[in-house]
Parts: sequence; structure tokens; C-alpha cells
Amino acid sequence: MMTALMPGRRPGNPCFSSGPCAKRPGWTPGALADAPVGRSHRSKPGKTKLREVIDRTRVLLAVPDAHRIAIVPASDTGAMEMAMWSLLGARPVTMLAWESFGEGWVTDAVKQLRLDATVVTAPYGELPDLAAVDWDQDVVFTWNGTTSGVRVPSGDVIPAGRAGLTICDATSAAFAQPLPFDKLDVVTFSWQKALGGEAAHGVLILGPRAVERLTTHAPAWPLPKIFRMTKGGKLIEGLFEGETINTPSMLAVEDCLDALRWAEALPDSLAVRSDRNLAVLADWVERTPWIEFLARDPATRSNTSACFTIVDPAVAGAPASEQADFAKALAGRLEAEGVAYDIGAYRDAPPGLRVWAGGTVEAGDLAALTEWLDWAYQATPKPAAAAAAAAAE
Repeated sequence: MMTALMPGRRPGNPCFSSGPCAKRPGWTPGALADAPVGRSHRSKPGKTKLREVIDRTRVLLAVPDAHRIAIVPASDTGAMEMAMWSLLGARPVTMLAWESFGEGWVTDAVKQLRLDATVVTAPYGELPDLAAVDWDQDVVFTWNGTTSGVRVPSGDVIPAGRAGLTICDATSAAFAQPLPFDKLDVVTFSWQKALGGEAAHGVLILGPRAVERLTTHAPAWPLPKIFRMTKGGKLIEGLFEGETINTPSMLAVEDCLDALRWAEALPDSLAVRSDRNLAVLADWVERTPWIEFLARDPATRSNTSACFTIVDPAVAGAPASEQADFAKALAGRLEAEGVAYDIGAYRDAPPGLRVWAGGTVEAGDLAALTEWLDWAYQATPKPAAAAAAAAAE
């Protein structure tokens, strides 16, 4: 067997994890020098920093003035839980799921909130028929499936005159894909994805219809303090002005500000950079017979969390456990070489690979990575049974 030659170039940044994601190019800990550490988040400097994050987020995402933006605890998960526990129960609900995080929201709605929800699912790599959804119900869904690499192509299918609320987990879509805020009543995300920020903090964006629901609907279940956004039937306005529910990390806040300022100064938007990165990966897949996107339809293919399945019969013909072992060994080989970290498929997803292609990643690094992926594929022993069957054909 011929030994595969190692590529001559290496990615400048080997961090291709899908969360927390790569820091912006050129980042160093010095970016945090202005953080008001040792100060209260309720001090004037602390509140100023938090409000600046909200204001810069509004501008960069083009969030309408009528929408409220809050920084909340527990990352995107916390933001989604706040929305679901506070807003659901007023009318029938439809839960959409086509990957693991959407499935998690289904579990919360059905088993924890005990709602009689309509559950609509699709396999990994596909979307359900969104045109068949009853948007007069409240609808909970992910915009971009981080663990499946499948995204909603646009908001065209969501009626402007819908009666229900749309509650959207956009954690790996925000900043990288256009979000139609006129069609989305709730949007959640975290700094750790497209901004390359630190974990543990989430962002919750509420449209006017969601605010109206908050102030007129009393959930049938007790609300933990950390989820409460109203008091005496009125919105807690300070929450949307930088007065957080719990204590945030001012280092993480400073890091987010650094990422926002960097994104504002780019000649191209983060979405354009993400599209450019996806094109690099798509060109590689087009010329590489052993790999394919998990999302076969280009219109629904994520430009951030690119998920791949190995289609070469020498691997694909093996049992799923052996396919997973092979993908893990391939990823481990690249990690050992220091050229790609954390690119294995999510634990609940089909066996394969997942590469973050968001705007904090450089296109040249992805181009170099594809060469190493080809090397690692050749250098990693194939599952014995599948390889023998493939060779016999």
C-alpha cells in the first residue's frame, strides 16, 4: 500500500470546532485588556459595556428598533428555555426537529412542559415540509441545524399574517445567515458560534408580538427566577438595557465587544465570509469521491456547520459503529498532527465529520484543511470487512 504524502501547507489556525468556535483572526488575550474585571456588572462601566454589546448587536444584525435584545445566562440553551417556558401554552404548538438540538426542544416541550405538541421531524440532512406547517400555531424550530448542517433557506414560507409565534433557535445562523426578523418573533443565539466568543452567555431577541404574549399570558407552570422577564404584568425593561438577570463574566463581555468591533470593520460581512468558506468546501467535495455533504440539497446547506458523510464503499459499507470508529480515527490523526481540532460528527449525528466554516475562519485555512483531510483519509486504515467487499467489486 502506497504511503500518502503529507501536504506541504498547514492551516494557520487548526480550530475548526463547531462551538466554541475559532476566535477572530489575530485575536490575543490582549483584546480583553479593557475589561472592567473586579467591578460589578451593575457599576456604570459594567452596564455601559453590556449596553454596548446590545447596541452593536442590533446594528450588525439589522434588528428592528421595535425588537428587544437581552443578554441572558446559560448560552443559547438558556435563551431558548426562557422563551419556551415563558411564552408557550397560550395556544397550540408545533415543534420542528431535524437534528439533535431541535429534538432537545421537543423533549422539553412534551416531557417537561407537558404540552400536547404537534411534532414534525425529518432525518439528519433533510428539512421537513415547512409549507405544510400550521403557522397559526406557535412554532419552535432551529434555523441552522448545528449537528446536521441543514438550514432553513429563507423565511418566505412563514406567513406575515400568522396567528402563532415563531420561536427560532438561531445559534449557528446569527451573523452568518440573513434572519428575517419580520417573520421571527423570538430569536436566540450565543456568542460562541459565529462571533467566536466565549461560552455561557446567550442572547434573546423578542419581537413586538412576543412582548405582547409575555405581558398578557401567565404560564400554567411555575417560572424559576432565572426565566422571569415580567413583573406585575409588565416587561422588566432593565433586562433589555444591559441589566442582566445574573452575574455575567465581564471578560466574556469584553471578548464579545472585540468580536463585534472586528466584524464591523471587515470589508465583507461575516455572512459573505461564511459563504466564501462554504464554497471552498463545496469545491473540495465536488472533486473528492469519498466524501459528501450530509445536506444534499445546496439550498439548505449550512455555511457555518458543514457536516459530511463518508460515501466511499470502503467505509460506507461497514456497520455504523465501524464507520464511526473510522471517522473518529481520521479526526484523531489530524488532531495529532495539529492541523484540525474537534472535527468529529456530533455524538447523536450519523457517523462522519463536521467542520466549522463561519466567518472567523479564514478561507485559506479551509483550503489547507481539505488537503490534510485527503491525506488522513488515505492514511487511516479502512474497516476490514467493508474494504474487502469494496475491493472485490
